[in-house]
Amino acid sequence: MEISGIISAIIIGIIIGLLGRLVVPGRQHIGVLWTIVIGIVAALIGSAIASAVGVADTNGVDWIEWIIQIALAALGIAALDRPRTRRR
Repeated sequence: MEISGIISAIIIGIIIGLLGRLVVPGRQHIGVLWTIVIGIVAALIGSAIASAVGVADTNGVDWIEWIIQIALAALGIAALDRPRTRRR
């Protein structure tokens, strides 16, 4: 993977993480770094799922791929936030 691919993965991860955080209701008690990490992982896994299903390469914007990635990010943020809220 080239440096441009890594930089674009980080930027897309930030966007996916923030959108996933907006989808989860309430206030999340996780940091920005965790949001970015979850966004990057969700973007990679979401791209793999979209490729497996056959919706990754379309003409124009890949809306289904974005929805999969945002949903995975929201699940990841909710899963990471849940254990922290139970301890209080």
